[in-house]
Amino acid sequence: MEQPNFSYIDALSGGDEAFKLKLIAIVKEELPVEIDVYVANMKIKNFQEAAENVHKLKHKISILGLETSYELAVNFEENLKENSLELKEEFDAILKEMLRFINTL
Repeated sequence: MEQPNFSYIDALSGGDEAFKLKLIAIVKEELPVEIDVYVANMKIKNFQEAAENVHKLKHKISILGLETSYELAVNFEENLKENSLELKEEFDAILKEMLRFINTL
């Protein structure tokens, strides 16, 4: 499985350590909340709202340098719009890995 990293954040911050730390803090604050909302919508089978949640989460996936995972999220978002749970397990594994990563920071 692809591992979260700071490659995108490093490129975006251009060596500005304060900016990098601010971006990391935002991800650490927002990611768990966004995942909780996604999980809640999945629990009540509100797949259209869950698709919107996945759309928002794609940005965090990208920020954490997960290029292949981003493509999977794009496909999962489309599946949810069609009320399909195909790729759910893979997407959930990505979220779990992202949480593990940010919790080590």
